[in-house]
Amino acid sequence: MTVPERVLVVDDDPKIVSMMRRGLIFAGYEVASAASPESALEQTLGELPDVVILDVMLPGLDGLEVCRRMRAAEPRLPILLLTARDRVPDRVAGLDAGADDYLVKPFAFDELLARIRALLRRSGGEQVETFSYSDLSLDPDTHEVQRGDRAIDLTLTEYQLLELFLRHPRQVLARDRIHDAVWGHDFYLESNVIDVHIKRLREKLEAGGEPRLIQTIRGVGYSLRPASD
Repeated sequence: MTVPERVLVVDDDPKIVSMMRRGLIFAGYEVASAASPESALEQTLGELPDVVILDVMLPGLDGLEVCRRMRAAEPRLPILLLTARDRVPDRVAGLDAGADDYLVKPFAFDELLARIRALLRRSGGEQVETFSYSDLSLDPDTHEVQRGDRAIDLTLTEYQLLELFLRHPRQVLARDRIHDAVWGHDFYLESNVIDVHIKRLREKLEAGGEPRLIQTIRGVGYSLRPASD
């Protein structure tokens, strides 16, 4: 018998929690909920969920800080932010806090389910091949990423991006190809979301002073290759 994926809903509005609980259970998920930042962090550390749905507006610590702490504790935990704020800077702030996806209220429940499925697909694929290029290596079995002797902690989206580049070294990957491979073709992204994630990935890969390997190909996309090429 297949064990259902566990979704943690973090929201202090009992009506929203009740609505999402009913819909998610009907869709076949196991659902836990938390109304406070403290409860959310405690539950995440106690029994790791398969995905977190996290409201930005929470009492005490806001959702962005909760997201940062969850991400620090569990780098590969899929996190979906819910918010009424739909400006680009708000979306960027959510991604910078470590969220893998961002959904603006009010939303269609079918879209929420589709985004959850996409996050679970991205976090659950089994791989056996180890990928490497230059001094970069990625082990899909353990999700360990290294540059030389330095271990690197990546979020789920950053990990998926790096795996995509390592699967296609030296190739120029257009933005639409990156979008379809990492987010899925049925998801709309703001124009700079890919750039934000690439920027954060580069910062982690180059944190030890290493030369840049993910190059911008102007007008097209990105490529994993030395800067001199």
